[in-house]
Amino acid sequence: MTQANSRTADYPVDPIFLRRYSPRAFTGEAIPVPELMTLFEAARWAPSAYNSQPWRLFYARRDTSHWPLFLGLLNEHNQTWAKNAAAIVVVASKPTFTPPQGGEVMTSKTPSYDTGAAWANLALQATMMNWIAHGIVGFDLVRAGTDLKLPADWRVEAGIVIGRLGDKSILPEALAAREGPNGRRPLSETAFEGGWAG
Repeated sequence: MTQANSRTADYPVDPIFLRRYSPRAFTGEAIPVPELMTLFEAARWAPSAYNSQPWRLFYARRDTSHWPLFLGLLNEHNQTWAKNAAAIVVVASKPTFTPPQGGEVMTSKTPSYDTGAAWANLALQATMMNWIAHGIVGFDLVRAGTDLKLPADWRVEAGIVIGRLGDKSILPEALAAREGPNGRRPLSETAFEGGWAG
């Protein structure tokens, strides 16, 4: 069994999977552009159907002219803690693509699934570099598409708040009480050989 971050895996996995979690307390430290690009590079190498790479990442770093727009997309609750982050990312996907070998435009059956793989790569790379990548959906997805000038055929999927781990004492009491790695349901309730085991 693997143990890390007060978590124990049922089967041996790399500790990076247990180290990754989604805290909300950030130090306010800026992220250097090359380090942010490394996170995006990890996302870039995610697998996707037909190698269509349906995701796009739109971002703002703190203390830049783009920051107020991106922070303003978040709901009030998420703004209370994300204001101390280093970067905010909006992730979008496109449901159609042209195969790399050429041909007609095709409809993808899995753009959200593929985009989730890119997010997972980014989150694990962040953990390896001692950054936190916290996925969120608590923001105005419709306004994000409009304000970021996405074409109509693109879908805003989620957001990512990136920062350096801070002390939970900076959070409101209710959030501080929840700060820390959480568990997972047993694998026996997730993976079923041969079909649904009800």
